[in-house]
Amino acid sequence: METQFTMRQVCEQTGLTYETLKFYCNEGLVPNVKRGENNYRIFDERDVAWVKSLDCLKNCNMSIAEMKKYLALCLAGESTIPERKKMLAAKRAQLLEKIQVLKDSVAYIDWKNGFYDDVLAGRTKYISNLTKRGIDD
Repeated sequence: METQFTMRQVCEQTGLTYETLKFYCNEGLVPNVKRGENNYRIFDERDVAWVKSLDCLKNCNMSIAEMKKYLALCLAGESTIPERKKMLAAKRAQLLEKIQVLKDSVAYIDWKNGFYDDVLAGRTKYISNLTKRGIDD
């Protein structure tokens, strides 16, 4: 017999909130969920794997509409793989751009903290770009 999971168990496994998982189900983003006793949703291992995929897609900044389109392509079968790859490639490019922005921000903070360390150690004279008096920027 296949292992079955409740909503709460799926939330524990995926890190999603109960509300988010319920929203995904209500939006039709988890298409194969069955109903058990008392009409509660019951998930199998494949459903859990898909929910984890949805969370990843969300983290890739995929909108609900994009997630629905991706799901529809998945359900349509193997012939849609090229279109799915195109969607994922676009998200990957956006993520790489975001990573570069974050790296640049971290580099700025590291540079600024180094500057402050040098000022505090007396190795560099403090100069502010914002004021003539040298108030912190």
